[in-house]
Amino acid sequence: MEKGLTGKKVVICGSRKTEEISTLIEKQGGVPLVRPLQGTVFLAEKEVEPDLLEFVQKGADWVIFTTGIGLDSLVTLADKLGLLEDFLIQIQKAKVASRGYKTLTALKKLEITPVAVAEDGTTKGLALALESFNFSGKRIMIQLHGETAPVLTKFFEDNGGVVHKILPYQHIVPEREILEQLCAEIQNNECDAVCFTTATQVRSLFEFAKENRILELIAQGFTKNILAVAVGKVTAEALKEEGVDRVLVPENERMGAMIVELAQFYKR
Repeated sequence: MEKGLTGKKVVICGSRKTEEISTLIEKQGGVPLVRPLQGTVFLAEKEVEPDLLEFVQKGADWVIFTTGIGLDSLVTLADKLGLLEDFLIQIQKAKVASRGYKTLTALKKLEITPVAVAEDGTTKGLALALESFNFSGKRIMIQLHGETAPVLTKFFEDNGGVVHKILPYQHIVPEREILEQLCAEIQNNECDAVCFTTATQVRSLFEFAKENRILELIAQGFTKNILAVAVGKVTAEALKEEGVDRVLVPENERMGAMIVELAQFYKR
């Protein structure tokens, strides 16, 4: 019986669990191409400190948390600086909004109940949940996670809000050689599917394409011959924001499920 990925070249853009994912692709008859588009994540303590201090001193009308790990790292850093009590007081004074179930869990641990939650865990879903609120002249602090969240920022600014960002984690840019190699493979149809496991990987590829004036060619590749695959809704949302409309997303937001879904797609 023919396997779902027989003869298909599948790009893996993640840097975690690449061996396991490669094995899964091979078991389905495919050829894995590992092209990590995500550099190491590091905690940017020195860069975050001034933003954290400013928040503790001035507070905000709204605080938007986008990841559980980001919130946890801010709590740890505030504690390290002896500011934890003041940090939590400022959050309690503000209206809080949350994206994603892990963020909600982190807030529950701190006994903080958000007034708005993204039902689907995406920034678009969060913007929808916030539509009925007035942000005119309001000070908004957004906690980011290696991602600039342009859609969310624009939403608040379009509605008159003053946005301040706090980025506890930062990503090191992926290697230029890998970006060049993947762009060439997409342009020359040397792969069949590209699997993205974070929104950061999507941004890395498309920012590189914009800087090198090949955006149209990359977009064409995804429209015509190459299938974009996202591990979950947040990653799929980033692809759609970059103009990729045809995106395969598994029901179960796991890497293994993504490969199984891809194999099923080709079988159909």
